[in-house]
Amino acid sequence: MELIMAVGIGIVTACAVYLLLRGRTFSMVLGLSMLSTAGNLFIFSMGRLRPGASPIVAAGAESYADPVPQALVLTAIVIGFGMTGFIMALAVRIHHQTGSDHVDGLDPVLERRPEHGP
Repeated sequence: MELIMAVGIGIVTACAVYLLLRGRTFSMVLGLSMLSTAGNLFIFSMGRLRPGASPIVAAGAESYADPVPQALVLTAIVIGFGMTGFIMALAVRIHHQTGSDHVDGLDPVLERRPEHGP
C-alpha cells in the first residue's frame, strides 16, 4: 500500500509541476491545487496507513492511527480552499486588466501587450 501511495503522490506532484511551468494563469491555479493535494496526501501518509485502525486509543489497543496528521490535513484543506479562491479572483482581475491569461501579460500570438485596458 505504501508503494502505491508513494507512486501516486509522485505522479500528482509531477503533473502539478508541469502545470505550474506553463504560461497560463488557469494552468498555474490547477497546478497549485494539485501540489497542495500532493502535500496533503504526503502528510496523511506519514501517519501510517493502517486499515481498520481506530484514531482513538482504547485501553489495550495494539494498533491505532495517528490523529495529528489527519488534523493537519484537515486544516491544510481549509487553507487551500481559501488560497485557491483568492488566486482565482486575482487571475480573473489580471485577465480583465490585460486581456490575456498569459502569465507575463503578453499575447503569445501577437507577441505584444494588448492595446485595451486601464
